[in-house]
Amino acid sequence: MSKFKAALLQTKVFEDKKENLRQLERLLEREDVSSADLVCLPEMWCCPYQTENFPIYAEPDGGEMWQALSALAARYGIYLSAGSVPEIDAEGKVYNTAYVFDRNGRQIAKHRKVHMFDIYAHGQVTFKESDTLTPGDSFEAFDTEMCRMGLNICFDIRFPESSRIPALDGAKVILNPGAFNMTTGPAHWELGFRQRAIENQVYMIGVAPARDPGAGYTSWGHSIVVDPWGDVVHQMDEKEGVAICEIDLDYVEKVRNKIPLLTARRTDVYELGLK
Repeated sequence: MSKFKAALLQTKVFEDKKENLRQLERLLEREDVSSADLVCLPEMWCCPYQTENFPIYAEPDGGEMWQALSALAARYGIYLSAGSVPEIDAEGKVYNTAYVFDRNGRQIAKHRKVHMFDIYAHGQVTFKESDTLTPGDSFEAFDTEMCRMGLNICFDIRFPESSRIPALDGAKVILNPGAFNMTTGPAHWELGFRQRAIENQVYMIGVAPARDPGAGYTSWGHSIVVDPWGDVVHQMDEKEGVAICEIDLDYVEKVRNKIPLLTARRTDVYELGLK
Protein backbone atom coordinates (compact mmCIF):
# COMPACT_ATOMS: atom_id res chain seq x y z
CA MET A 1 0.00 0.00 0.00
CA SER A 2 1.81 3.14 -1.22
CA LYS A 3 -0.90 5.55 -0.08
CA PHE A 4 -3.43 5.48 2.72
CA LYS A 5 -5.95 7.78 4.36
CA ALA A 6 -5.72 9.01 7.94
CA ALA A 7 -8.66 10.57 9.77
CA LEU A 8 -7.83 13.08 12.50
CA LEU A 9 -10.60 13.50 15.10
CA GLN A 10 -10.26 16.77 16.99
CA THR A 11 -12.87 16.22 19.67
CA LYS A 12 -14.29 18.00 22.68
CA VAL A 13 -13.47 16.37 26.02
CA PHE A 14 -16.44 15.80 28.31
CA GLU A 15 -16.26 15.06 32.03
CA ASP A 16 -18.37 11.95 31.45
CA LYS A 17 -16.08 9.22 30.15
CA LYS A 18 -18.98 7.43 28.47
CA GLU A 19 -20.06 10.59 26.66
CA ASN A 20 -16.57 10.82 25.13
CA LEU A 21 -16.96 7.24 23.96
CA ARG A 22 -20.42 7.95 22.51
CA GLN A 23 -18.95 10.93 20.67
CA LEU A 24 -16.30 8.67 19.14
CA GLU A 25 -18.94 6.16 18.07
CA ARG A 26 -20.94 8.91 16.36
CA LEU A 27 -17.89 10.08 14.45
CA LEU A 28 -17.03 6.54 13.36
CA GLU A 29 -20.48 6.28 11.81
CA ARG A 30 -19.46 8.96 9.31
CA GLU A 31 -18.51 7.39 5.98
CA ASP A 32 -15.44 9.57 5.52
CA VAL A 33 -14.10 8.47 8.92
CA SER A 34 -14.97 4.77 8.77
CA SER A 35 -13.53 4.49 5.25
CA ALA A 36 -10.13 5.80 6.39
CA ASP A 37 -7.37 3.26 6.97
CA LEU A 38 -6.15 4.93 10.16
CA VAL A 39 -8.26 6.90 12.65
CA CYS A 40 -6.37 9.05 15.16
CA LEU A 41 -7.60 10.42 18.49
CA PRO A 42 -6.17 13.17 20.75
CA GLU A 43 -4.22 12.97 23.97
CA MET A 44 -6.49 12.34 26.97
CA TRP A 45 -9.58 12.47 24.77
CA CYS A 46 -11.68 10.71 27.45
CA CYS A 47 -10.38 12.54 30.52
CA PRO A 48 -10.27 16.28 31.31
CA TYR A 49 -6.57 17.20 31.21
CA GLN A 50 -5.89 17.94 34.87
CA THR A 51 -3.44 16.03 37.04
CA GLU A 52 -5.98 15.21 39.74
CA ASN A 53 -8.23 13.53 37.17
CA PHE A 54 -5.72 10.99 35.91
CA PRO A 55 -5.96 8.55 38.86
CA ILE A 56 -9.76 8.91 38.93
CA TYR A 57 -10.22 8.08 35.24
CA ALA A 58 -7.43 5.49 35.05
CA GLU A 59 -8.22 1.91 33.98
CA PRO A 60 -6.01 -1.19 33.69
CA ASP A 61 -4.99 -2.82 30.43
CA GLY A 62 -7.96 -4.75 29.15
CA GLY A 63 -10.38 -2.58 31.10
CA GLU A 64 -13.73 -1.21 29.94
CA MET A 65 -12.29 1.58 27.79
CA TRP A 66 -9.63 -0.69 26.27
CA GLN A 67 -12.29 -3.24 25.37
CA ALA A 68 -14.52 -0.57 23.81
CA LEU A 69 -11.68 0.77 21.66
CA SER A 70 -10.66 -2.71 20.55
CA ALA A 71 -14.26 -3.50 19.62
CA LEU A 72 -14.68 -0.28 17.64
CA ALA A 73 -11.51 -0.93 15.62
CA ALA A 74 -12.82 -4.41 14.76
CA ARG A 75 -16.38 -3.25 14.04
CA TYR A 76 -15.28 -0.63 11.52
CA GLY A 77 -12.25 -2.52 10.20
CA ILE A 78 -9.86 0.36 10.88
CA TYR A 79 -6.50 0.89 12.44
CA LEU A 80 -7.26 2.96 15.52
CA SER A 81 -4.60 5.17 17.07
CA ALA A 82 -6.59 5.58 20.26
CA GLY A 83 -5.03 8.83 21.44
CA SER A 84 -3.98 8.47 25.04
CA VAL A 85 -5.87 7.46 28.16
CA PRO A 86 -4.98 7.19 31.86
CA GLU A 87 -3.76 3.67 32.64
CA ILE A 88 -3.23 2.13 36.07
CA ASP A 89 -1.04 -0.92 36.65
CA ALA A 90 -1.20 -3.65 39.28
CA GLU A 91 1.00 -1.60 41.63
CA GLY A 92 -1.30 1.42 41.44
CA LYS A 93 1.02 3.47 39.22
CA VAL A 94 -0.77 5.72 36.74
CA TYR A 95 0.49 6.37 33.20
CA ASN A 96 -0.45 8.54 30.23
CA THR A 97 -0.78 5.67 27.75
CA ALA A 98 -1.35 5.51 23.99
CA TYR A 99 -2.68 2.36 22.31
CA VAL A 100 -2.98 1.35 18.66
CA PHE A 101 -5.38 -1.39 17.51
CA ASP A 102 -5.43 -3.14 14.13
CA ARG A 103 -8.44 -3.85 11.91
CA ASN A 104 -9.28 -6.94 13.97
CA GLY A 105 -9.20 -5.05 17.25
CA ARG A 106 -5.85 -6.51 18.29
CA GLN A 107 -3.56 -4.20 20.24
CA ILE A 108 -0.40 -3.77 18.18
CA ALA A 109 1.28 -0.89 20.00
CA LYS A 110 1.42 0.70 23.43
CA HIS A 111 3.39 3.73 24.56
CA ARG A 112 3.55 5.24 28.01
CA LYS A 113 4.46 8.93 27.88
CA VAL A 114 8.17 9.11 28.71
CA HIS A 115 8.67 12.83 29.39
CA MET A 116 6.48 14.36 32.07
CA PHE A 117 4.97 17.75 31.32
CA ASP A 118 6.25 19.62 34.37
CA ILE A 119 6.17 23.31 33.53
CA TYR A 120 7.57 26.14 35.64
CA ALA A 121 6.72 29.80 35.10
CA HIS A 122 8.28 32.68 37.04
CA GLY A 123 9.59 30.24 39.63
CA GLN A 124 6.21 28.62 40.22
CA VAL A 125 4.86 25.26 39.05
CA THR A 126 1.89 25.81 36.74
CA PHE A 127 1.40 22.21 35.60
CA LYS A 128 3.09 19.09 36.91
CA GLU A 129 2.11 15.73 35.42
CA SER A 130 4.53 13.92 37.71
CA ASP A 131 2.26 14.75 40.67
CA THR A 132 0.07 11.82 39.62
CA LEU A 133 1.71 10.17 36.59
CA THR A 134 4.63 7.77 36.29
CA PRO A 135 6.87 8.10 33.19
CA GLY A 136 7.28 5.32 30.65
CA ASP A 137 10.71 4.12 29.59
CA SER A 138 10.81 3.23 25.88
CA PHE A 139 10.17 4.29 22.30
CA GLU A 140 9.37 1.55 19.81
CA ALA A 141 8.25 1.11 16.23
CA PHE A 142 5.46 -1.26 15.21
CA ASP A 143 4.13 -2.79 11.99
CA THR A 144 0.89 -2.10 10.16
CA GLU A 145 -0.24 -3.23 6.72
CA MET A 146 0.56 0.30 5.48
CA CYS A 147 4.06 0.72 6.90
CA ARG A 148 6.09 0.64 10.08
CA MET A 149 5.11 3.42 12.50
CA GLY A 150 6.24 5.06 15.72
CA LEU A 151 4.25 6.36 18.66
CA ASN A 152 4.86 9.07 21.24
CA ILE A 153 2.77 11.53 23.25
CA CYS A 154 2.70 15.35 23.30
CA PHE A 155 5.71 16.60 25.36
CA ASP A 156 7.78 13.67 24.06
CA ILE A 157 8.04 15.52 20.73
CA ARG A 158 10.34 18.14 22.28
CA PHE A 159 13.04 15.49 22.67
CA PRO A 160 14.70 14.43 19.37
CA GLU A 161 15.19 10.85 20.51
CA SER A 162 11.43 10.28 20.69
CA SER A 163 11.20 10.34 16.89
CA ARG A 164 14.74 9.32 15.95
CA ILE A 165 14.57 5.96 17.74
CA PRO A 166 11.48 4.70 15.85
CA ALA A 167 12.74 6.26 12.60
CA LEU A 168 15.99 4.30 12.88
CA ASP A 169 13.84 1.23 13.55
CA GLY A 170 12.07 1.65 10.22
CA ALA A 171 9.14 3.96 11.02
CA LYS A 172 7.85 6.09 8.12
CA VAL A 173 4.97 7.62 10.10
CA ILE A 174 5.06 8.82 13.70
CA LEU A 175 1.84 9.34 15.62
CA ASN A 176 1.75 11.95 18.37
CA PRO A 177 -1.50 12.59 20.22
CA GLY A 178 -0.92 15.86 22.05
CA ALA A 179 -2.47 18.78 23.87
CA PHE A 180 -0.26 21.85 23.67
CA ASN A 181 -1.72 24.82 25.53
CA MET A 182 -2.41 28.44 24.61
CA THR A 183 1.20 29.45 25.33
CA THR A 184 3.17 26.54 23.89
CA GLY A 185 0.74 25.88 21.04
CA PRO A 186 1.17 29.06 18.97
CA ALA A 187 4.89 29.08 19.72
CA HIS A 188 5.96 25.50 19.10
CA TRP A 189 3.19 23.12 17.94
CA GLU A 190 3.64 23.43 14.17
CA LEU A 191 7.36 24.08 14.51
CA GLY A 192 7.91 20.92 16.54
CA PHE A 193 6.10 18.67 14.08
CA ARG A 194 7.92 20.18 11.11
CA GLN A 195 11.25 19.86 12.90
CA ARG A 196 10.83 16.16 13.68
CA ALA A 197 9.46 15.42 10.20
CA ILE A 198 12.45 17.05 8.49
CA GLU A 199 15.19 15.52 10.59
CA ASN A 200 13.73 11.99 10.46
CA GLN A 201 12.13 12.21 6.98
CA VAL A 202 8.83 10.82 8.21
CA TYR A 203 5.19 11.85 8.25
CA MET A 204 4.29 13.34 11.62
CA ILE A 205 0.63 13.15 12.67
CA GLY A 206 -0.46 15.17 15.69
CA VAL A 207 -4.01 15.13 17.03
CA ALA A 208 -5.18 17.43 19.81
CA PRO A 209 -8.45 18.00 21.66
CA ALA A 210 -10.61 20.84 20.40
CA ARG A 211 -10.27 24.13 22.26
CA ASP A 212 -12.62 24.60 25.19
CA PRO A 213 -12.08 27.93 26.99
CA GLY A 214 -14.20 26.68 29.88
CA ALA A 215 -11.97 23.67 30.57
CA GLY A 216 -9.42 23.57 33.36
CA TYR A 217 -6.72 23.13 30.70
CA THR A 218 -7.21 24.84 27.35
CA SER A 219 -5.90 22.94 24.32
CA TRP A 220 -4.44 24.82 21.36
CA GLY A 221 -6.10 22.39 18.94
CA HIS A 222 -4.65 22.67 15.41
CA SER A 223 -4.31 18.93 14.73
CA ILE A 224 -1.69 18.53 12.03
CA VAL A 225 -0.05 16.34 9.41
CA VAL A 226 3.46 17.20 8.20
CA ASP A 227 5.22 15.39 5.35
CA PRO A 228 8.86 14.20 5.23
CA TRP A 229 9.98 17.41 3.46
CA GLY A 230 8.59 19.45 6.35
CA ASP A 231 5.56 20.81 4.52
CA VAL A 232 2.25 21.03 6.36
CA VAL A 233 -0.15 18.71 4.54
CA HIS A 234 -3.08 19.90 6.64
CA GLN A 235 -3.63 21.82 9.86
CA MET A 236 -6.99 22.27 11.52
CA ASP A 237 -8.14 25.31 13.47
CA GLU A 238 -9.14 25.21 17.13
CA LYS A 239 -12.70 23.93 16.68
CA GLU A 240 -14.15 20.42 16.88
CA GLY A 241 -13.84 18.67 13.55
CA VAL A 242 -12.50 15.92 11.33
CA ALA A 243 -9.69 16.04 8.80
CA ILE A 244 -9.02 13.32 6.22
CA CYS A 245 -5.45 13.34 4.92
CA GLU A 246 -3.61 11.22 2.37
CA ILE A 247 -0.26 9.75 3.41
CA ASP A 248 2.04 9.02 0.45
CA LEU A 249 4.63 6.47 1.50
CA ASP A 250 6.45 6.66 -1.84
CA TYR A 251 7.17 10.28 -0.99
CA VAL A 252 9.04 9.15 2.12
CA GLU A 253 11.46 7.19 -0.06
CA LYS A 254 11.82 10.05 -2.55
CA VAL A 255 12.80 12.47 0.20
CA ARG A 256 15.19 9.99 1.81
CA ASN A 257 16.86 9.34 -1.53
CA LYS A 258 17.14 13.05 -2.27
CA ILE A 259 18.85 13.89 1.04
CA PRO A 260 19.94 10.66 2.75
CA LEU A 261 19.98 11.94 6.32
CA LEU A 262 19.42 8.64 8.10
CA THR A 263 22.04 6.70 6.14
CA ALA A 264 24.55 9.58 6.25
CA ARG A 265 24.76 9.54 10.03
CA ARG A 266 28.33 9.36 11.34
CA THR A 267 27.97 6.41 13.66
CA ASP A 268 31.76 6.18 13.85
CA VAL A 269 31.74 9.59 15.56
CA TYR A 270 28.52 9.39 17.59
CA GLU A 271 25.73 6.99 18.33
CA LEU A 272 22.32 7.01 19.93
CA GLY A 273 22.80 5.14 23.15
CA LEU A 274 19.94 2.81 23.95
CA LYS A 275 19.55 0.97 27.21
